[in-house]
Amino acid sequence: MVVKEPEALKMKREIGLIGGVALVSGTMIGSGIFMSPQFVLAYVGSPGASLVIWALSGLVTIFAALSYAELGTVISESGGDFIYILRIYGSCPAFFAAVTFILVVKPFGIAAMAISIAEYALAPFYTGCHPPQLAVKSAAAVAILVVATVNILNSRIAIRIQVVFLVAKVLALTFIVIGGIVELIQNSSVIVENLKVENAFKGTRYSLSTLGMAIYQGLWSYAGWYNLNYVTEELKRPEVNLPRAVVIAISLVTGLYLLVNVSYLTVMTPRELMSSNAVAVTWGNKVLGSWGWIMSVAAALSAFGSLNGTFFSGGRVCFVAAREGHMPDILSMAHIHRLTPSPALIFTTVVSLLVLIPGDFQSIVNYFSFTAWFFYGITLSGLLYLKIKKPELPRPYKVPIILPILVIIVAIFLVLAPVIDDPQIEYLYVTLFIFSGAIVYIPFIHYKLCPGLLTKLTVFLQLFLEVAPAEKNL
Repeated sequence: MVVKEPEALKMKREIGLIGGVALVSGTMIGSGIFMSPQFVLAYVGSPGASLVIWALSGLVTIFAALSYAELGTVISESGGDFIYILRIYGSCPAFFAAVTFILVVKPFGIAAMAISIAEYALAPFYTGCHPPQLAVKSAAAVAILVVATVNILNSRIAIRIQVVFLVAKVLALTFIVIGGIVELIQNSSVIVENLKVENAFKGTRYSLSTLGMAIYQGLWSYAGWYNLNYVTEELKRPEVNLPRAVVIAISLVTGLYLLVNVSYLTVMTPRELMSSNAVAVTWGNKVLGSWGWIMSVAAALSAFGSLNGTFFSGGRVCFVAAREGHMPDILSMAHIHRLTPSPALIFTTVVSLLVLIPGDFQSIVNYFSFTAWFFYGITLSGLLYLKIKKPELPRPYKVPIILPILVIIVAIFLVLAPVIDDPQIEYLYVTLFIFSGAIVYIPFIHYKLCPGLLTKLTVFLQLFLEVAPAEKNL
């Protein structure tokens, strides 16, 4: 008697245009706009230059997102950078991308957002001083575990949470903008004088390192523009909804960010902004007085929504890499009832909690940006290759070739400028970690040396977690 193989599970297409906009913009609007303005201003030294950095970061983001949208319609698989590098350059470069995103980029991003949630949530209880690091790390760990639980249990609920939190955070940012307009009307003569070109750009620093670090912080606030590319197989009509969602989301976010930064600068002096540990709370205390704690709650909820979106996409990188044979098989499986990639999400949770232990917000953002933009540049060079060498491939959506070229130039600058102008040993550690993946790749991926113990462990975990292999949803 022939036993029929059980049909493999498929991830459901749950994300429409509104869900896509919510996933992108809801992840982008998170901790960055509430944490990074003081760092951007501190690096470049003047309010005018900081606004230029925010506008430039938005422009780079939309160019990069549109370029990724074309890649997502040519290679309509989930996995983002990993799957694009795999299909264009092959297995070896893709493995390094997978290791970096799974063990560095995504966990670092999750840890940074969790820290920002904790700092804002604890700010009302520690007025006038910084909260203890143990309390911050503990609250951040709780935030990670809550978001992980939601994403493991139900993808649809995770997307609904994203939509709800997007509305809440847009309202919070709109409130900040309105507060700035009111302050501008009340003190128009002083503020207009401060915003004149000769005053706005006074004290600007022009070194490569400070500009690179400032753009790192600005682009961190836009992190999430690539999220739909990680879940393409769960997106309805990706050839239409992918480019539409990123254009709508990034345009909305860029406009809001510029207006919010102007509001910060109308309410606070540059010195007050740079010395603030939680800029939205400082703004709230000056504008709302005893009700300033409301901004702390709004910022924490905003960062929570961003963390949810990052987690939703981050687990998919691990899931797709395992499905392609670049990670253990157990990570490529989905829950038989909930149809969520629960093993990959659990693994991402564990790594994020480990990263959280030694890290602080500013250093985590810098190392995140350094490694992420290295691979964004490689991915976009793959788009150039496809445009030049394989123009016959079907492209439901196309961007002018100048856009990926400009973003590649920015990526090269972001990777090299801080290292050349202000070299730090930590960047060498990150680089060595990336290339140390060869120790694993050569025996286990290239030569497929897989010990029997790993197979037994996979079977045990498969039964324990109630998961089964999942196939592509094309």
